[in-house]
Amino acid sequence: MSSTPKKRPKSKHNSYSKNSSLNSILEPPQSLFPSKGEFLRLITVLAIASAVALSCNYFLTFFTSTSKPFCDSNLDPIDSFSDSCEPCPSNGKCYEGKLECIYGYRRHGKLCIEDRDIDETAKKLSESVEAGLCEAYAQVLCYGTGTVWVRENDIWNDLDRHNLMQNVGSDHTTYVYMKRRAMETIAKLLETRANLHGLHEFKCPDALAEHYKPLTCRFRELVSKHSLIIMLICAGLIGCAVLFLKVRQRMYISARAEELYNQVCDMLEENALGSKNVDGEGESWVVASWLRDHLLLPRERKDPQLWKKVEELVQDDSRVDRYPKLVKGESKVVWEWQVEGSLSSSGRRKKGEGIELKSNEGINTNINQSSRTLKTEPKTLIF
Repeated sequence: MSSTPKKRPKSKHNSYSKNSSLNSILEPPQSLFPSKGEFLRLITVLAIASAVALSCNYFLTFFTSTSKPFCDSNLDPIDSFSDSCEPCPSNGKCYEGKLECIYGYRRHGKLCIEDRDIDETAKKLSESVEAGLCEAYAQVLCYGTGTVWVRENDIWNDLDRHNLMQNVGSDHTTYVYMKRRAMETIAKLLETRANLHGLHEFKCPDALAEHYKPLTCRFRELVSKHSLIIMLICAGLIGCAVLFLKVRQRMYISARAEELYNQVCDMLEENALGSKNVDGEGESWVVASWLRDHLLLPRERKDPQLWKKVEELVQDDSRVDRYPKLVKGESKVVWEWQVEGSLSSSGRRKKGEGIELKSNEGINTNINQSSRTLKTEPKTLIF
């Protein structure tokens, strides 16, 4: 009887060990990568090395460039771009490797820049010449007197007498260069032409001369340019002013006439009542002209419209009679208050009793004096 061998089952432990050994072969060891602290130290070392390299390169370039000589100015432009020498800058002269800036410029490193002091002085000189020429031309435009075109030689000689040129000193080169720079600036600002003798002349531009005109000239030009509009505006203003004064005068006359009318009524009433209480010896009427001169101020007597307005108000009042009467041999218009049957006006309007009493006393005195005179004369009614 044959027996078949039994298969032994595979153990799980063996399969797990095989998988772990395979993973350990595929994964890199932990010591292959640096740690966090080692990585930071690496970055620091690289940064220091880069800074040292850049510094060395900068110093090397600086000392190498300064040590290079300048190419001569008379060399061919193609040869001046050689690595063995530096190109000669503008406004400079180079000879045997040395740089020398032309007059009016100073050296700044490898360049020649403008001398600030000379430039400022030349600018002030040109501004002074410009102001003189433009003021002279402005006088021509305004009043017709002055100079328009000035020769170049005259300006050149005038610069010698300028105060700024006195500070230059005895250096003739600086003196001439500064004048030349000023003339170059003037030629750029002003208009130029050549006269019949071939000499250059300068003139202030018209637009620039407008800024140098005096205020009186500008005002006169403005008035002449807009004369029609200004005349219409002035006429309108004068008309409005006259109308305003007339309206104000009418309002004043109306208010003053009413005030005088009330005073007249009060005085006539007081005089009429006083004449009745003096046993009929007093006169109840008042001469209108005396009343006018008593109430009006001296300056108001020159205006006949004021008293005429008062007469109109009195004429419209039925309580006052107006009739002619012979007073001292002359025909006068008198006013008389109707006592019987009339309402009192003092209760309606009575201002300044003290002033009115004083006025009444004065006028009563005049009336009494006139009444005494009239006693000897016949009391005849005219018309």
